[in-house]
Amino acid sequence: MSEFSAGDTAWVLVSAAMVFIMTPALGFFYGGMVRSKNVLNIIMQCLFIAGIISVEWVLCGYTMAFGDDVSGLIGNFDKAGLMNIGYNVLDGTAIPELAFVAFQCMFAILTPALIIGAFAERMRFPALVLFSVLWAMFLYNPMAHWVWGGGFLSQLGALDFAGGLVIHILSGVSGLTVCILLGKRRGFGKTAMLPHNMPMVVMGASLLWFGWFGFNAGSALGANELAANAFVVTQAAAAAGLVGWVLVEWFRDGKPTVLGAASGCIAGLVAITPAAGFVAPLPSVIIGLVGGVVCYYAVAVLKTKLGYDDSLDAFGVHGIGGTWGSIATGLWATTEINPDGANGLFYGDTDLLVAQLISTLVAYLLAIAGSFVIYKIVDALIGARVAPKSEVAGLDSSEHGQSAYINPLLGGSLLSFDSGEKPMFK
Repeated sequence: MSEFSAGDTAWVLVSAAMVFIMTPALGFFYGGMVRSKNVLNIIMQCLFIAGIISVEWVLCGYTMAFGDDVSGLIGNFDKAGLMNIGYNVLDGTAIPELAFVAFQCMFAILTPALIIGAFAERMRFPALVLFSVLWAMFLYNPMAHWVWGGGFLSQLGALDFAGGLVIHILSGVSGLTVCILLGKRRGFGKTAMLPHNMPMVVMGASLLWFGWFGFNAGSALGANELAANAFVVTQAAAAAGLVGWVLVEWFRDGKPTVLGAASGCIAGLVAITPAAGFVAPLPSVIIGLVGGVVCYYAVAVLKTKLGYDDSLDAFGVHGIGGTWGSIATGLWATTEINPDGANGLFYGDTDLLVAQLISTLVAYLLAIAGSFVIYKIVDALIGARVAPKSEVAGLDSSEHGQSAYINPLLGGSLLSFDSGEKPMFK
């Protein structure tokens, strides 16, 4: 198609804006879940990631992910700095490539922001910044190319409509890796570490749910029937995930909680993300329902048994939910919904399920090995973990010199704090 469609272009740009709001929304979602002394740190991390990764995306991220394929591994650098793009129509669509650049930029900034939930309340801000940039360049960009940019996983036949492999598995497993390397929070398992502001959590979850319609339906790259299907299955899976999490929590723990409802809808959204453009509405209900249940058990049972400190359950929701969603795509995908996709196991073909399982394994291996190496580099250069004194006082004051809430004993919100931290560079 050689001509622009104003409708398709408008839909993709609106979807990009919807996806953008998910990163600050994540700041509220995560911010409400941490203790009050760390809320600004979480919000600042999300905001700064939105800034620094946008710059990285323009300079090199887009061309690494979507430049012409080099041996199935990475894009070439012909589009570095967004050169050689102009007002070209993106192949196979009726939108300008710059609209696609903007849309994918929002995915690129959200993904490293998801990781911070796993190690919240204990990483130095300079270390977080350096880790995020290196992670985006050497993990996210290659994985995006492998799956979406013509790399070897797409050649294998893997399907990932909006980011189960590229975004949720990669971020969730990376978060688990880093939280284990950093170690547990001081007092973990001995001191209650409860969410400090549940209305903030619900507001963040609601904005994430809203943005997810752009996330999934926008990935159709046009205002068409595929976008409509992705929109409907997104709502169905989110709702089913919420119901599934709350019901199992209610049965097992005796009370349905607001945090469970917020977490359940996110689990359903994560689970449907890779499948949104390939499955019909009825399977999406099953995918979301199972997603809510398995993510609940990952958070309430698996984490407790294994003893890792995934602060805000980034792995339990995104890693586990993304894994289930990727596998479910291999079960329920059908060319009746998307002729450019493939038929899954329940539609008579096993090849897609095999490709999904291989791709899931690749995502796990990349996340674990890559995050381990990047963390070790960052820790050796500038030190990753905050000093004990800073952790006890809270990262709002020690890292940013502010407090989210006015302390009447100090007469205002700005604080003076001697953290005893290392300088940014040794």
